Amino acid sequence: MNAMTSASLLQKNIRVLLIEDDPQVSQLVADNLANKGYQVEQCFDGESGLTQAVAESFQLILLDVMLPELDGLTLLSRLRKHKNTPVIVLSACGGEQDRINGFNTGADDYLPKPFSMQELEVRMAAILRRCYQEAKSSNPAQLCIDELRLNRLEKSLCIYQQRIDVTPIEFELLWQLMKNPEETLSRPYLYQTVLNRSYSRYDRSLDMHISNLRQKIKQVLPGSSLIRTIRGQGYRYQ
Repeated sequence: MNAMTSASLLQKNIRVLLIEDDPQVSQLVADNLANKGYQVEQCFDGESGLTQAVAESFQLILLDVMLPELDGLTLLSRLRKHKNTPVIVLSACGGEQDRINGFNTGADDYLPKPFSMQELEVRMAAILRRCYQEAKSSNPAQLCIDELRLNRLEKSLCIYQQRIDVTPIEFELLWQLMKNPEETLSRPYLYQTVLNRSYSRYDRSLDMHISNLRQKIKQVLPGSSLIRTIRGQGYRYQ
């Protein structure tokens, strides 16, 4: 998959966190997005919104500014110390300085209220598409997807900032999978790029490395299935 259209994005079970204190507005947005295929979690105050945004994995956050307990911009500032999850600010304060403050705090987009659902969906798709393409086209020293962070220079894996001991082969295997998220990488390709030898159907070493890597990830993320086996084809990340 070389590009993600808005139609294909809606089929990817994308998790969205909606932090909005108006129950009617929140439910309206959540229902519309759910009908388009998004998985939407709702929070109604800033403190619980920040807790959930840091603790769980979301591909996108929709954030109101005027929130009880903790205002949206303070929430965003604190979130950016932990995660780079894309954020669209939704606010009745749509003046130029308000938008500048939002972007300076770390917003990826700023949509003044009232807004149409069609415009919100287009902006969401654009941000998700851009983030995906940047991850695909870059060749960074680090790869970060949700809680997982790989550092190429240190050959290290961190989950929730906890370092996980992995072998060089396990690191390279996870690097290749995370570098190509949601793409199936064939066994011959992984043998050549990770194990530096030709593929043999009788050689089970790749399966062993995959199994060990899964177990190490599950020690920190119980029940996770980040590395998927695609029968007859190979493996893919998520």
